[in-house]
Amino acid sequence: MQVQTHSQAPSQGALSAPVRPPTAPVAPALVKRLGGGGPRYTSYPTADRFVEAFDDTDYIHALRQRRTIGAQGASALSVYVHIPFCESLCYYCACNKVVTRHHERADRYLDHLAKEIELQTAHLGRQQAVSQLHLGGGSPTFLDDAQLDRLMALLQEAFVFLPEAERSIEVDPRTVDGDRLRHLAWLGFNRLSLGVQDFDARVQQAIHRAQPVAMVEKLMTEARALGFASINMDLIHGLPCQTLMSFDRTLDEVCRLRPDRIALYAYAHLPERFKAQRRISTEELPTPQARAQMLAHAIDRLGAEGYVYIGMDHFALPDDALAVAKRQGLLHRNFQGYSTQPDCDVIGLGVSAIGHVGATYSQNAKVLDDYYDHLDQGRLPIERGLALTRDDLLRRAVIMAIMCQGKVDFEAIGQAHLVNFVDRFAPELAALGPLVAQGLVKLRDHELEVTEAGWFFVRAIAMVFDRYLQADHRRGRYSQLV
Repeated sequence: MQVQTHSQAPSQGALSAPVRPPTAPVAPALVKRLGGGGPRYTSYPTADRFVEAFDDTDYIHALRQRRTIGAQGASALSVYVHIPFCESLCYYCACNKVVTRHHERADRYLDHLAKEIELQTAHLGRQQAVSQLHLGGGSPTFLDDAQLDRLMALLQEAFVFLPEAERSIEVDPRTVDGDRLRHLAWLGFNRLSLGVQDFDARVQQAIHRAQPVAMVEKLMTEARALGFASINMDLIHGLPCQTLMSFDRTLDEVCRLRPDRIALYAYAHLPERFKAQRRISTEELPTPQARAQMLAHAIDRLGAEGYVYIGMDHFALPDDALAVAKRQGLLHRNFQGYSTQPDCDVIGLGVSAIGHVGATYSQNAKVLDDYYDHLDQGRLPIERGLALTRDDLLRRAVIMAIMCQGKVDFEAIGQAHLVNFVDRFAPELAALGPLVAQGLVKLRDHELEVTEAGWFFVRAIAMVFDRYLQADHRRGRYSQLV
C-alpha cells in the first residue's frame, strides 16, 4: 500500500525550505568518540544482567514480602501486560512478537493470562491498588473488542484501579478505527500511544509498515473528541532510507498533528539478534553523523514548536503530566520509558514481561510455548531475574538521577544510602573528566549536572557509574547512543 501524503512530493534531494541547523549541534568528532552502543537504562542493573538462578521461588518470596508490607500501606502498583501478537512483520522491530492473522490464537493466550493472574495474586493478595496500567506488545490492538473485554475483566477482578489511574495502550493505527477507540474509552483507557515511526513513503516501504498520514490524523481527531487525556506518538530515527530532509518532512506532519507526547527512539540495528532486521540493507542505513544530525534537528525543531525535551528520547507539551513532572523534579523511569509514576512495584504479565517487586527484577519466559508450559504445570513462568545488592540499589539511584533529573546531589544520595559519595565514587568522578572537558557534564564539589549538550549523550554519562559495564566492557550488543 502506497502512502499518499505531501511528504512524497519533494524528491529525496530537495526540500521546500532549507533545514535549519540545530542550535546545539553535535560535533562529528564527539559522535565518533562517544557514539558507540550503550544501555537505555530503563532499569539498573539492565535486563541483560538477569540470571536464570533467579526463579519463581525467588519471585514468590518477593510477592509475599510485598503482601506483608502492604498491610502497613505499600504504594500502589503498576501493571504491565504484554500482548505479543501482530498481523504483519515490521522489519525494524526488536520486540517479543508472534506474527499471525489468526486472531483466535489470542483466546488461548488469554486463558493463560488468567492462570498467571490467579497465581500472582495468590501470593501477592487480591484487590491490590493499581495506579498505572500499560498494555504493550506486539500490538495490543490485535485483540478484538470481546478479547479486550475479557482481559480488562480479569484485571479488574484481581486488582483495584484507583480513580486517577493512568490506563494506556499501544495502538497500531492500521488496526483501529473510531468504533474501536470508543470501545477503548469505554473500557477506561485514557492514554494512547500510536506507533508511527516515520511518515515518509520510501522509509515505510523499507521497514514494511505503510500507513497514510490521513489515517493517523483521523484517529487523533477522534481520540481527542473522545476525551483521551494524552496521545503519544512513537517515532524512530536511524531507519533505512531516512535522510535529514526526509525526516524533517515527517516532523512537519508531527508538528501539525501535535501529539501531547513524542517518543523519538534511536533505531538499534542488531540483525544477529533479531531475525526480522536481516531484511534491512545496511547500505540504506544513515551514518552515525546523519543520525546525530536528525536527533539534534528534532530536539531543536520540537523545542521551537513548544515541546519540552524530557530527556534522551521523550518530548511533551508543557501542560502534559510528563513535562510537569520534569519541572517539579518528579520524573521517573521504568521499563516503558519515562514516567510520572513514583518508583513503584511493577507486576509484569504475559510472555517476556518484566516485573519489579521490592529489590528484585524478574522476567517471564520469552518463548510462547515455554510460557504456556509453566502455567499448565501450575507454576509462575519466571525464566530469569535478579535480586539487587546494596551496591546495585546505590548505583541505580545515581543512574536514574542522571537519566531523569540530569543532576546528582552527592549529599542526598549519600544520606539515603549511608555512604560518603565522593569517597565511594572517586574512580567514577575521575572518569567523568573527559566528559567534563567536552562540555557534557558540570562537576562541582556537591553535585554533577548534565549540560544541554550532554543530554545528547546522557546514556554515556550514566554508563560511567555502571559497575557491570566497567567489568566486561561489552557494548556491541546495545543500541547506538545517538
